[in-house]
Amino acid sequence: MQMSYLAVFLILLLPISCAASALVEKKFKECLITQLDENSESIEKIIFTKSSSQYPQVLEALEQNPRWVNSSRKPLLILTPFHESEIQAAIRCSKELGLQLRVRSGGHDYEGLSYLTKAPFVMVELINIRSIEVNLADETAWVQAGASLGELYYKISKESKVHGFPAGTCPSIGIGGHISGGGQGTIMRKHGLAADHVVDAYLIDADGKIHDRKSMGEDVFWAIRGGSATSFGVILAWKISLVRVPSIVTVFNVERTLEEGANNLIHKWQYTAPELHEDLFIRIVAQNSGDKSKTFKATFNSLFLGGIDKLIPLMNESFPELGLQAKDCTEMNWIQSVMVIAGFNKDDPLELLLNRTTTFKSSFKAKSDFVKEPIPKTGLEGAWKMVVEEDTLAMLILEPYGGRMNEISESEIPFPHRKGNLYNIQYLVKWEVNSMEESKRHLHWAKMIYRYMTPYVSKSPRAAYFNYKDLDLGKNKPHNTSYLEASVWGKKYFKGNFRRLAQIKTKFDPQDFFKNEQSIPLLNSHHYSRV
Repeated sequence: MQMSYLAVFLILLLPISCAASALVEKKFKECLITQLDENSESIEKIIFTKSSSQYPQVLEALEQNPRWVNSSRKPLLILTPFHESEIQAAIRCSKELGLQLRVRSGGHDYEGLSYLTKAPFVMVELINIRSIEVNLADETAWVQAGASLGELYYKISKESKVHGFPAGTCPSIGIGGHISGGGQGTIMRKHGLAADHVVDAYLIDADGKIHDRKSMGEDVFWAIRGGSATSFGVILAWKISLVRVPSIVTVFNVERTLEEGANNLIHKWQYTAPELHEDLFIRIVAQNSGDKSKTFKATFNSLFLGGIDKLIPLMNESFPELGLQAKDCTEMNWIQSVMVIAGFNKDDPLELLLNRTTTFKSSFKAKSDFVKEPIPKTGLEGAWKMVVEEDTLAMLILEPYGGRMNEISESEIPFPHRKGNLYNIQYLVKWEVNSMEESKRHLHWAKMIYRYMTPYVSKSPRAAYFNYKDLDLGKNKPHNTSYLEASVWGKKYFKGNFRRLAQIKTKFDPQDFFKNEQSIPLLNSHHYSRV
């Protein structure tokens, strides 16, 4: 006699054994076969189980943080769909069998939530859902969720020399997740975030139904642009509006050590960078040498939407202390600036932007803050002391706001970090030896510098950037996390928008099918009355 789906579900409530895992795999495949249409790929081509020889390769190919390579919290099955119908089928079968569903578009989730969890789950890998269609007539593009930022930038550059898109600096980031959390980058002071430029989307809900902007409704469309789209469904594609970029832009990188006055320059930068002309973006990468030499340098990394002839007078007027000279600057086109800021050379082949994997990856931990008042020199000095004392690569990346970011309401989309924020800080530590002992030691450093910075950053709540996911802020319980409990972390990411997100979630996904350790919770009446 065949085991019922109820029995399978009861098995999933217990620690899953190899035998139980095999049963679930069998039931999932059987279910998928009944759901797929004639246009779908064969099951063998799109499903990888733990017994498959290709399973480790598929799982680890886009696993950007090796901290979890040896984790036991891996998917029961990996689905690599070619068609939207295969994702719809995966949703329905996961629900039927009581499995969770995780979706990976680029593998850059800082806490690995797109491919790790303790509960039995299916991972949908969107590597084959990645087409990009640019329409210069109305200056838009449809971008499927599995495409990378590098692929998008490359495609735009092949279509136009005067268009770009305001998103992140790492080419291998998946567009699906990036926009879901906001998407800041080097031209946000001019144009805002990636999520500010979404004009339509395709989303699959918990019943497997595909929605566009009209059918999902304006509330859900608001929520998915920077408010954790994975809490509401599976993003298939974004329709984005492109932005105009000049034919010539200028990039500079100026390095200063503490002995050369780096601390004074960083202190001055806090007052200057958020007030600069919106065409000028200057971020700071403040780091150690990555070894025990206890050296420190600050790199002033800049993109200016214009030529050197306009940049130098602007810098002499606004930030003369840096001492920028024409010889420090390089003119190029916008796509070349994308290359340079990503770490390539200006004249390297643009095809390097299409590479989604790296041959050598470092384990890392990141945290984030927003700064509303300039940090005093003594406060900065203490931070740099902690940076140089860490014996592996440690850095603070300071990215200025202001400009267009000040003009957009904090409730325009769920991303609330607008006017009043001088800059964002990303704390980042990387290490090479992927052991429990090493990880624990470097995670401790991240927590210590975060604690040290408490007096100098935003308060009530201490805000954080959702794309720099940080489970130290709090996480949902495996079952039935209340709105009040989730507010511990949720209001740090979304501030006053968190309640509206929970209201929309409750209406659109009332069974809470799309959930993870930091997904938007349901807002039931009992907890709603208490907050």
